[in-house]
Amino acid sequence: MAIVLDAMGSDDFPKPEIEAAIQFSTQTREKIFLVGHRDIIYQHVSENDLSGLPIEVIHAEDILEMGEKAVKSAQLKPNNSMAVGLQLVKEGAAGGFITAGNTGAAMFNSLRKLGRIQNVARPALTTLFPTRSGFCVVLDIGANSDCRPEYLQQFAMMGSIYAEKMQKISAPRVGLLNNGEEAGKGNELARNTYTLLESSGLNFIGNVEAKDVFAGKADVVVTDGFTGNVFLKTSEAAAKMMSDLLKESLLSSLKTKIGALLAKDAFKILKVKMDPNAIGAAPLLGIDGLSFVGHGRSNSTALFNGMKLVKEAMDIQLVSILRETIQEKLS
Repeated sequence: MAIVLDAMGSDDFPKPEIEAAIQFSTQTREKIFLVGHRDIIYQHVSENDLSGLPIEVIHAEDILEMGEKAVKSAQLKPNNSMAVGLQLVKEGAAGGFITAGNTGAAMFNSLRKLGRIQNVARPALTTLFPTRSGFCVVLDIGANSDCRPEYLQQFAMMGSIYAEKMQKISAPRVGLLNNGEEAGKGNELARNTYTLLESSGLNFIGNVEAKDVFAGKADVVVTDGFTGNVFLKTSEAAAKMMSDLLKESLLSSLKTKIGALLAKDAFKILKVKMDPNAIGAAPLLGIDGLSFVGHGRSNSTALFNGMKLVKEAMDIQLVSILRETIQEKLS
């Protein structure tokens, strides 16, 4: 089944999207719906360039501009590329959707077109954090600033399924992000969530601190959207600062430049490990359909890898598994 790629999502749209669509369809022969304003797309690629490839350009008249308020803009521009693309998923013409556009607009359009999985109170934004031992599924990272304990319990269920089915982790370890490891730590939300997770049937390992996430102590970490978003942005800023400081230090003298040259292979390994383009995108878990969101700075490599994730999720029928598990545990 086809994959929908939002051609108007990334900061540099539609060039990375076009390149990713051509690369992905060439390698896999999977059908791609490239959705966006036709005139803008064809300024960067000709119809002849796409001939012979399973790529179909779908016109979307409205453009969500940078700087606009995401939800309001999506409401005022119902024929935006996200809405048009997600409609294809809703109608069954495509099996999944991916965008590098505004996350709030992606959540709004996904809810509007696909709705929530039954018994899911709030869908969650998900990301994969690099750890010493692999990756950790962290949710929510911004969709729900105010949460109830039952929301976090549902996040834990969905995150655990994603880690098991997509990350191939047996009995994923679930942790609750908190300001201490001991039971009873944290605010009222954390304490009440802890009680629910203890009796959830998940492989709950208790509270985890921020440092434990990067140490690989848990495979899934749940938190409210406010805390998760602060954690994400702080981590990104800290990583960039360390990278910049390291680069400055390594180029500060002849001796350090020689040392950097000798350690070049080690730095390449580290770069691959920390490269967000290697992941590409993460799902909006709880949406009743496959909707993946990548970073606005996504290049063609990130979008290509994101489409690989969408294809894998389609192949294993991730949404059906989520539906069945949630109905079984929460109905």
